[in-house]
Amino acid sequence: MTVSPVQSSAAAQKSATTSDASKALGNYQMFLQLLMTELKNQDPTKPADPTQTVTQLATFSSLEQAVKTNDLLTALNTQSTLSQGSSLIGRTITSADGTVSGLVRSITFDDSGLFANLSDGRQVRVGSGVSVA
Repeated sequence: MTVSPVQSSAAAQKSATTSDASKALGNYQMFLQLLMTELKNQDPTKPADPTQTVTQLATFSSLEQAVKTNDLLTALNTQSTLSQGSSLIGRTITSADGTVSGLVRSITFDDSGLFANLSDGRQVRVGSGVSVA
């Protein structure tokens, strides 16, 4: 049985998602700072247009929800990858190049992907071309 590239794309997606989330969070924090500075430094003789303020607050709320949704999707992706990886435990796996083979005792998932930890102490990166028996 050949493992589909879902695991390797999941790691790439997790990395890209984390990067996007960091950018969005940075923009989110900058937006909040700019909004607060603008509100603090208003000219009392020319207050901000209430419609503009409401629009900015709506934008702020939308951005906050997008960041939360992104965090939830990242967690869901991680859980899915771990679930797929746990199905390998107790099975024999062979690396894509055929040089490493053995019984899977546990799995490890980090930013670089999903790894099968073999009974002899070696690791196999789970991805395209890896076969499972």
